Amino acid sequence: MRIAILSHLKFSICQPFAGGLERHTHALAQALRRRGHDVVLFASEGTDATLDPVLVCPPTGEAGGIDPVADARIDAAEDEAYATMLDAVESGGFDVVHNNCLHPLPLRRAGDLGVPMVTVLHTPPFAPFVQGVRAAAGRQPFVAVSETLARDWAAILPAVGIIGNGVDLDGFPYRAEAAAEPYAMWSGRIVPEKGLHLAIDAARLAGIELRFAGPRSRSSYWCGEIEPRLGPGIRDLGHLGQAELVACLGGARVAVTSPRWEEPFGLVVVEALACGTPVAAFRRGALPDILNRATGRLAEPDSVPDLARAMREASGLGRAACRARAEIVYDAEVMIDRYESLYQTVQAAVPTRIPVGVAAVHA
Repeated sequence: MRIAILSHLKFSICQPFAGGLERHTHALAQALRRRGHDVVLFASEGTDATLDPVLVCPPTGEAGGIDPVADARIDAAEDEAYATMLDAVESGGFDVVHNNCLHPLPLRRAGDLGVPMVTVLHTPPFAPFVQGVRAAAGRQPFVAVSETLARDWAAILPAVGIIGNGVDLDGFPYRAEAAAEPYAMWSGRIVPEKGLHLAIDAARLAGIELRFAGPRSRSSYWCGEIEPRLGPGIRDLGHLGQAELVACLGGARVAVTSPRWEEPFGLVVVEALACGTPVAAFRRGALPDILNRATGRLAEPDSVPDLARAMREASGLGRAACRARAEIVYDAEVMIDRYESLYQTVQAAVPTRIPVGVAAVHA
């Protein structure tokens, strides 16, 4: 098939990735190409040239790395950039459009493109994206990346399907033993909603060294909450590319995830499991969907003492069970199988709901 992938334009789709959505979009384009599809990725400037992207405009996020959900503002320049993207899609001879962006315009124009569109929901409802979803509801299929996220959208899209995100298991190889020097690993955007400051406090309480990596996406948060907590037992690794991140995740005794919002998926959790690393996390959003008792421990939201307890307990779990969970439930090849099935269905006729057998609810 000839497939157009629409990415959001806030950040480039390249390493080191700004976040999980960028990493997922990159992996999706690569995997579909390996299957022999003619994939055209529409993205902002700076996107990985090996993907042969169509570059629409400079990244529209601010230099500090604004969260595309938190920064829901849409200005005229961004609207114009998406209009340019859609004009190219309309004349591009595509069989299907995979909409991975967080902007309402592709949804408002979906019925006029002459190409069936599949929209994947990666975030809870937020304005003005909801306006676009309402405009397209009943005219195209929507899928959410977790059961929890599907419930978040149920009032707007009661029939949304579920196709969980997956990871390239070859890119996150299994490591049977952690590094000799024990440490915990945290990775993600360094913003208030990811809660790194709570992970630091919990690691100190648990007596475990914490290493963390990610872009400093809010300077005020870094200066006010993170920098004062640095010192013995806390190591800032910077913003890592995939190879370095994999090495750090695989060597950890436990990976820590400390969201202060309802996490719609949690790609870093699956990446840790693929490496064989158990996870300690706050019980928020989709994280209970991903982890079970063999692969992690959940803590009460925002509770530093309970997260410290979860870190101590999770660090003793078996690594083989973690890898098995990733292989059985979160293999990217299974995810691509499901998307291909959905693409084939919408090619024939744009459905009003997700066909039986396409949506997959992960246990």
